Amino acid sequence: MTLEQFTNDEEQVARRYEYDDQLVFVVDFGAAIADSAVDVVDGTVLAVLDGTQYEIELPEDADDAHTFIKNGVLTIEVEGDR
Repeated sequence: MTLEQFTNDEEQVARRYEYDDQLVFVVDFGAAIADSAVDVVDGTVLAVLDGTQYEIELPEDADDAHTFIKNGVLTIEVEGDR
Protein backbone atom coordinates (compact mmCIF):
# COMPACT_ATOMS: atom_id res chain seq x y z
CA MET A 1 0.00 0.00 0.00
CA THR A 2 1.39 3.40 -0.86
CA LEU A 3 0.34 6.75 0.45
CA GLU A 4 1.91 8.82 -2.35
CA GLN A 5 -1.42 8.93 -4.18
CA PHE A 6 -2.83 11.02 -1.33
CA THR A 7 -0.01 13.51 -0.93
CA ASN A 8 -0.33 15.22 -4.33
CA ASP A 9 -2.66 17.79 -2.80
CA GLU A 10 -0.60 19.99 -0.48
CA GLU A 11 -3.46 20.16 2.01
CA GLN A 12 -3.72 16.38 2.48
CA VAL A 13 -1.55 14.70 5.07
CA ALA A 14 -0.88 10.96 4.83
CA ARG A 15 1.09 8.95 7.37
CA ARG A 16 2.12 5.34 7.94
CA TYR A 17 2.77 4.04 11.46
CA GLU A 18 4.39 0.65 12.15
CA TYR A 19 3.88 -1.23 15.39
CA ASP A 20 4.96 -4.74 16.42
CA ASP A 21 1.79 -6.44 15.17
CA GLN A 22 0.02 -3.73 13.20
CA LEU A 23 0.34 -1.13 10.45
CA VAL A 24 -1.77 2.01 10.61
CA PHE A 25 -2.35 4.28 7.62
CA VAL A 26 -3.93 7.68 8.18
CA VAL A 27 -5.06 10.15 5.51
CA ASP A 28 -6.49 13.55 6.45
CA PHE A 29 -8.87 14.70 3.72
CA GLY A 30 -9.95 17.71 5.77
CA ALA A 31 -12.91 18.43 8.00
CA ALA A 32 -14.89 19.90 5.09
CA ILE A 33 -15.77 16.37 3.88
CA ALA A 34 -19.55 16.24 4.27
CA ASP A 35 -20.38 12.74 2.99
CA SER A 36 -18.13 9.73 3.44
CA ALA A 37 -18.17 5.95 3.58
CA VAL A 38 -15.45 3.30 3.84
CA ASP A 39 -15.44 -0.48 3.51
CA VAL A 40 -13.06 -3.38 2.81
CA VAL A 41 -13.90 -5.69 -0.11
CA ASP A 42 -11.62 -8.56 -1.19
CA GLY A 43 -8.42 -6.97 0.13
CA THR A 44 -9.23 -3.49 -1.16
CA VAL A 45 -10.26 -0.49 0.92
CA LEU A 46 -13.01 1.46 -0.83
CA ALA A 47 -13.43 5.00 0.45
CA VAL A 48 -16.01 7.39 -0.99
CA LEU A 49 -15.61 11.02 0.05
CA ASP A 50 -17.99 13.65 -1.32
CA GLY A 51 -18.65 11.49 -4.38
CA THR A 52 -15.00 10.69 -5.17
CA GLN A 53 -13.99 7.04 -4.80
CA TYR A 54 -10.53 5.95 -3.69
CA GLU A 55 -9.34 2.34 -3.90
CA ILE A 56 -6.43 1.24 -1.74
CA GLU A 57 -4.99 -2.26 -2.07
CA LEU A 58 -4.08 -3.90 1.23
CA PRO A 59 -0.82 -5.85 1.61
CA GLU A 60 -1.19 -9.47 0.48
CA ASP A 61 -0.21 -10.81 3.90
CA ALA A 62 -2.78 -8.73 5.80
CA ASP A 63 -4.83 -10.99 8.05
CA ASP A 64 -7.39 -8.43 9.08
CA ALA A 65 -8.10 -4.76 8.37
CA HIS A 66 -10.27 -2.28 10.22
CA THR A 67 -11.26 1.01 8.61
CA PHE A 68 -13.09 4.06 9.77
CA ILE A 69 -13.45 7.71 8.86
CA LYS A 70 -14.20 10.55 11.24
CA ASN A 71 -14.03 14.29 10.63
CA GLY A 72 -12.43 13.69 7.23
CA VAL A 73 -9.65 11.48 8.61
CA LEU A 74 -9.46 7.99 7.08
CA THR A 75 -7.78 5.39 9.29
CA ILE A 76 -6.81 1.90 8.11
CA GLU A 77 -5.51 -0.54 10.73
CA VAL A 78 -3.88 -3.65 9.20
CA GLU A 79 -3.00 -6.70 11.28
CA GLY A 80 -0.85 -9.60 10.17
CA ASP A 81 2.67 -10.35 8.96
CA ARG A 82 4.39 -7.57 7.07
